[in-house]
Amino acid sequence: MQEVLALLPSTISERILSLPQDVLDTTEEIRVRTNRVLEVTARGKPYFLSYTVKPEDSEQLINKLSHHSFYTLEEELKRGYITIDGGHRVGLAGKVILDAGRVKGIRHLASFNIRIARQKIGIASPLMPYVFDGDWKHTMIIGSPQTGKTTLLRDLARIISTGDLEKNIPPYKVGIVDERSEIAGCVNGVPQLLFGPRVDVLDACPKAEGMMMLIRSMSPDVLIIDEIGRAEDGQAIQEAVNAGITLIMTTHGASLSEVKKRPVISEIIAMQSIERYIELKRDNHPGQVSKVWNEHGQSLLNKVSVT
Repeated sequence: MQEVLALLPSTISERILSLPQDVLDTTEEIRVRTNRVLEVTARGKPYFLSYTVKPEDSEQLINKLSHHSFYTLEEELKRGYITIDGGHRVGLAGKVILDAGRVKGIRHLASFNIRIARQKIGIASPLMPYVFDGDWKHTMIIGSPQTGKTTLLRDLARIISTGDLEKNIPPYKVGIVDERSEIAGCVNGVPQLLFGPRVDVLDACPKAEGMMMLIRSMSPDVLIIDEIGRAEDGQAIQEAVNAGITLIMTTHGASLSEVKKRPVISEIIAMQSIERYIELKRDNHPGQVSKVWNEHGQSLLNKVSVT
């Protein structure tokens, strides 16, 4: 949180620090909206602070994000978010500028969503018996927003890269395609979070193109990708599987039965390459696993706690 608090105007950071410690420790998002009350989300619950964000607060925040040079944010404004030190991501909303029908940038920024990147070391360890059996299994993690999909994916990448000698798991080469700069939280291409020695990251790169780039240039053993769902994602996944590379991915949905209704996901499932499906649910902490299925649709467990 220190990187985030240093970014915020004192009028806002002081009010956030007045929150109970258990809220601060579990804060997931800070919403700064011009002329509206300050909002903090912790464990999925919104807290509205008795402070209305002033235009000068937003201006100070923009100046700190851009280091007082708004034009340095040109590429980030096209994407709609900025990644800051610590791997935290700041989502942006305001007046969209179009060029030939495509987003050129955002001006008159009025809404900021600061998503706190919290790395939970060991959160994926209880899943090892289900996703590693002499080799890593092609795995799809399924969950609704804020169920901890990316948190779990991040820790799996760390474990795969580091290995576990006690469990006879060697370190593997890991390639991460981090399209939204959310898995590794790179700043200037350098991951801000702990991943171990054998991780290579393509930051802010479209998933389908990034998978092919990593296969050609970095020869990964395992590819890590977040939020699949587009037609080109399915094609790239098939290419990676045919190249003998293990894929661990996330997708948005409440359950396996629900994601099967999405055309692209149903096509990926129909390839019969995915060997494990992990369903997450919202609980007292991110990464709560409710079910694990194998490639034959058989349930491997009813519930496992990954705290």
